[in-house]
Amino acid sequence: QVHLVESGGGLVQAGGSLTLSCQASGDFFSMNDMGWYRQAPGKQRELVATITRAGGTNYADSVKGRFTILRDDMKYAGRLQMTSLQSEDTGRYYCNARLRVRPPTGWDHADSDFWGQGTQVTVSS
Repeated sequence: QVHLVESGGGLVQAGGSLTLSCQASGDFFSMNDMGWYRQAPGKQRELVATITRAGGTNYADSVKGRFTILRDDMKYAGRLQMTSLQSEDTGRYYCNARLRVRPPTGWDHADSDFWGQGTQVTVSS
């Protein structure tokens, strides 16, 4: 079994900061790309930030300059540092990671995407 668990969400005042964590565990060998998504009530899930295995990052225009995505391959974990939070950042945040898992018979390797259960971030004005 492979699990991806987010933590660190909560209630924060506008202009404040919050850091989310994503921890992978289970039967896998390494992490490839990772990302964070969020979904507000009545809205579609949207991509917030991604980070590749090599450390290359991409951000949604709405969070660029305020959010920083990080990874720790030694701990198989990731972080999303959020600053200057605003009400529009409110939503449930999900971690996504592509993990190298045990391959099917006859395959040299296999990568699979996994999702966490999400953690709620609420920004008050």
